[in-house]
Amino acid sequence: MAAAAGGRAGKGRDISLAALRRHDPYISHIVDVASQVALYTFGHRANEWEKTDVEGTLFVYTRSASPKHGFTIMNRLSMENRTEPITKDLDFLLQDPFLLYRNARFLSQEAAGGIAVLLQDLCW
Repeated sequence: MAAAAGGRAGKGRDISLAALRRHDPYISHIVDVASQVALYTFGHRANEWEKTDVEGTLFVYTRSASPKHGFTIMNRLSMENRTEPITKDLDFLLQDPFLLYRNARFLSQEAAGGIAVLLQDLCW
């Protein structure tokens, strides 16, 4: 029974890998998956986190080209996924149950704060 369950999970990852490769043919391996995440941005005027229209499955993966790692949220709410390369310009902070990250686009003092991804299944 355990082998059959592992086989189904492996087949699911193969399908997911094929879907990810349609967006980025250099993705070589899925490292980890969180089945449900939601993306938030920090609104400085309201001084609070605001939910975006991005939520779905989070995939962390390796790539055969530079940058060597990245992650994508396959959006269930629209056709626009969130993809981020993992580079030296990406800062992470774990504040359980949230993973905050800030990329080069948010490094100005005005836009500092970052984006929170609610993690349910993925531990960093």
